[in-house]
This record gives sequence, structure tokens and C-alpha cells, in this order.
Amino acid sequence: MTVRTRVAPSPTGDPHVGTAYIALFNLAFARQHGGEFLLRIEDTDQARSTKESEQTIYDSLRWLGLEWDEGPDVGGDKGPYRQSERREIYAEYIEKILASGHAFKCYRTAAELDELRAKKQEAGGFSALKYSDLKLDDKVVAERESANAPFVVRMHVPEEGVCTFSDMLRGDIEMDWGMIDCQILMKSDGMPTYHLANVVDDHLMEISHVIRGEEWLSSAPKHQLLYKYFGWDMPVLCHMPLLRNPDKSKLSKRKNPTSILYYQRMGFMPEALLNYLARMGWSMPDEREQFTRAEMFENFDIRRVSLGGPIFDQDKLSWLNSQWLRDLSEDEFMAKFVEWGLQSDSVKPVIKHIQPRVERLTDVVPLAGFLLSGMPDVTEESFAHKSVEKDAMVKQLQMGLWQLEAIRHWEKSEIQARLFALAKTQGVKVKDFLFAYFVAVAGTANSFSVLDSMEMIGPDMSRARVRHAIEVLGGISKKGMKKLDKEYRTVSEEIETQLRA
Repeated sequence: MTVRTRVAPSPTGDPHVGTAYIALFNLAFARQHGGEFLLRIEDTDQARSTKESEQTIYDSLRWLGLEWDEGPDVGGDKGPYRQSERREIYAEYIEKILASGHAFKCYRTAAELDELRAKKQEAGGFSALKYSDLKLDDKVVAERESANAPFVVRMHVPEEGVCTFSDMLRGDIEMDWGMIDCQILMKSDGMPTYHLANVVDDHLMEISHVIRGEEWLSSAPKHQLLYKYFGWDMPVLCHMPLLRNPDKSKLSKRKNPTSILYYQRMGFMPEALLNYLARMGWSMPDEREQFTRAEMFENFDIRRVSLGGPIFDQDKLSWLNSQWLRDLSEDEFMAKFVEWGLQSDSVKPVIKHIQPRVERLTDVVPLAGFLLSGMPDVTEESFAHKSVEKDAMVKQLQMGLWQLEAIRHWEKSEIQARLFALAKTQGVKVKDFLFAYFVAVAGTANSFSVLDSMEMIGPDMSRARVRHAIEVLGGISKKGMKKLDKEYRTVSEEIETQLRA
């Protein structure tokens, strides 16, 4: 059997270090066994998927030294490797599973589903919806079908008993079928859900081992059932421990920058970041901390993966990166620095903004240095403003951050449209509103256009600096965040209306 592994990211935002972590272990396992590693793009969420995000996935994984044997950009004989191009394939298998009686069309409305879940919760026990809960009278089904009412396709799931499946790291695992919903396989828009597409793609692409994060453990029974319904052999499963924040919570952008491109812009060497990700839950036989990708692959044994949640510690990463930097010769160090920060393509867009403001070349670094720095050295006093109170500023920054996270195409015009619209909803002058963003991004209000600055440093670093500013200003409590989120939903709808006008 040829070992074939894969990673399947969604092109819906900044490429996540968790994606690189899972990709690395899949690649290491494949190379250890002389196998093949695939990249598949899971872009069934067409409302959020973008070509720009897909390209950053390619760029960031390649920057780290993670290459694939088959994928959308390199081809292969098991494609297409974008799920959006496989819609007819999924439709074929939906018809097959309906015809076999292992799935059914569900015409339940959203209100009916809410009511069913509420009743299950009141009754106590498991709240998963089963066929006996969802079944409608034949007459009602016929009426809704004749009225072309929307429907989804759901799989049949046992109502009682225990599901047992095997995991490479955990052995046999048991889950009560009462915990498992009648999973939706096809949405009302005709697009497959992750679960159907995942199983069909892994089978047709001949994936032998599925190495993924442990958050997918609860999906394993559904996937095992689908393999059984289709009459296919299931790949070997291996669920890796999740990366975690220092407080042991799941790694999240609120507590730790998660974008691969953030670490690239911060000046981390790709070899160091890859080395650090390899140390997340795995160790070399001799326990040394610094090693190359080739050394990892030569010594890789997935049985050395520890199930304890690995802590993603930026201080430890910075220390490891310093070791890699110090191992460079002076010429290598200079070349790395020029490649990272002084390329013509990255410097040239800055010139038009600083050239009209300089009297001497010594003025360049003070004006543009923030573009090459990490987090600006700012304090709460840096944000002092004559007419905007601190609490209002934190609110404006957080709401603005949510708007920045909603941007699909990172361009000045889009950044401006969203922030200006937000300022309007808050009844704040644009100049006063943008003050906090100037300080957050450039470290000072006396800089050239913050909108241009954000476009140049990119979405990952821009958002990270806004998050940093919020923390410098005292942050937002859980209770405060919940309240603000509720207010933001109304604001967000108003902004979307403004943008469509």
C-alpha cells in the first residue's frame, strides 16, 4: 500500500499556524514511508472563500518549506483538488446514498428544528436530533416537495448503542450514538457539507492515513458510518493534539497571533518556525530542541507524539528563532535581512508616502520604521485624545477589528469603506475615529495615511496591531465582549447596507 496523506485548508482568511502544524506531520509521515502528500482546497464556502486567500496558503506553506506532490497548482491524476470544482462528483454520491436508503431529504424548517432541540434539552440526556425526531408525515413531505420548499440531505444515524473506532495514538475509542446528529450531507443550496466532501474526496484520492486535529474526533463516527454506507475501506485515523495558548485554551487569534504570515512579517526564519511546530507534541530521539526539517523526517516516528496539549509560546519561539539567527554567518544574516525587509517590491510602495515628507535620508527610518517593526512600543498614554475617552476608543478598535476581519479582498478602498462606515454609525468624526488606528498601526498619530499603512503591512499584521492596542488599553472582559458583540450585530447590518448602497 502506498502511504498517501493530505492537508485540506479552507481559503477563508489568513493561513493558520495550525494548518502548517498538521501539514508538517502529514508530510513527515508520508516521507518517512516513501509516500505522497496532497494539498486539497476545501472551498465549498463560496461566500467566504477567495483566490487571494488560496494563494496565501500556497505562499505561506512554501515559505515554510512544506511542498506537496499533488494539488490545485501542481496537478495530479486524482483531481480536481478544489472542492468547488467537484460539485458534480458530490451530487453523484448524494444520489447513491439516497437510493441506498442510508440518507433522507429533510424538509424541516429552522423554527421546527429549534423547537425540536429545545424539547430534547428539556427532556435531558443527549440533544442530538435523530430520524425519529426529524421525520414528517408523508403528506407534509409531499406538500413541501410540491411547493419546492428548501430541503437538506441528512444521513441516517443509529439511535442507540455505541460506536467504536481506532486511532493511531489513542487506540480504540467508544462514543455513544446518542451524541451523534443525523448529519447534514448536502445543504439546501446543493453544496456538500464538510463531512460528505471529506469522505468522498479521501476515498477517491486514495488517502491511506488521515492525520488531523483532535477537534475532529467527534466526527469520526459519522465518517466511519459513511464509509460503511458506501462500502469503502476507511483510512487509518490519527488525531493530533491541539495547539494551545499558555492558559491551556485552544490556540486563538485573540490570545496569540495565529497567521503564518504574521510570523513571516515579524522576522522569524521559516526554518525556526517549522522547527518549533515540529516540537509541538513531538520530540527527537535525542531530545535536542534545534533541528532541520531533513533531520526531523529522518528520525520521525508518529508514536513519539505526546497527547498532552502542546503550548504555543511566543517567547520560546523567539528564543529558538534567535538560535537560528545566531548560527548564520554575517553574510548570510545580511542576505536574510535584505530578503525579509528591503526587497524592492516591499519598499517601493512606501516611497511615495515618505518622499514628500523627508528633508534628509536620515528622516526615512523614523517615518517608515514602523513598517519593519513588530508591535509598536505604545502605552495607554500614547492613545490620549482630547475628545475620545478610553472606553469609547476600545469599543471603536474592537468593532473596527471585526470589520477588518470581514474583508475578503485586502485593499485600501475596502479598508476605508468599512472603517468610515463604522465611524458614521458611531457618530464620530473620521479624523477622531482613525486616531486610535494611527497609534495602533504606526505607533504615532503623526504618520502618513494609516489606510495606506494597513494595506502595505497586510491583514495579518494590521489586525495583530489592533488587537495589541486593545490589550494595551486594558482589553475587554468576557461580559463586556458579549455585550459589545450583541451591539455589533446591529451595527454590522447597518454597515453592510451602507456598503451595498
